[in-house]
Amino acid sequence: MVIARGAPDDAALDSLRQEIGACRICRDTPLGDANARLPHEPRPVAVMSSKARILIAGQAPGLKVHESGIPFNDASGDRLRDWLRVDRETFYDPDCFAIVPMGFCFPGYDSKGSDLPPRRECAPHWRSRVISAMPQIELVLAVGQYAQAWHMGAERSENMTETVRAWRTTLSKVRMPGILPLPHPSWRNTGWIKRNPWFETELLPVLRERVASLLR
Repeated sequence: MVIARGAPDDAALDSLRQEIGACRICRDTPLGDANARLPHEPRPVAVMSSKARILIAGQAPGLKVHESGIPFNDASGDRLRDWLRVDRETFYDPDCFAIVPMGFCFPGYDSKGSDLPPRRECAPHWRSRVISAMPQIELVLAVGQYAQAWHMGAERSENMTETVRAWRTTLSKVRMPGILPLPHPSWRNTGWIKRNPWFETELLPVLRERVASLLR
């Protein structure tokens, strides 16, 4: 999706942060009937920045992130930081990374104990405003199918594997910001990583190089 670009406005960004922090739409006015309400108190988690050149576009906070209020403060975050080859201090420096998931709040678990998808209310209400407020972003790391669907639109392939496999084509497109699709760093994707060795041998070196250049 193409968003108009301009100069960052710190005051507008601060106002947007406050609005997001107070958001309760998934609990108070959910899509669907009352049974669709978020079953717990919302705790929006997002890191926006007027200086970061890299946006990590994830899915939705897990329970540990919900409890701490710190994005990727779990084993998935450890793996993601390894992929990026950055330490925690750099990762959580808002001058280095903006971290904005497709859904700001922990969506809860399904009947099998897996995280539910990002709430349907969140991205339509907030995402265009959030991305427009950070026009300095040069690279979007689209982590997982939900971020890829929003940021890549019709460019996305029929499944996550093929979307990530086409990373060279996606990254080579002349646009601002550039987009690099990634699988989610969850432990549930360990098998996927083993079945797709090109991810570690071909994509990760380019990811690390691109990240390092944008952090200079």
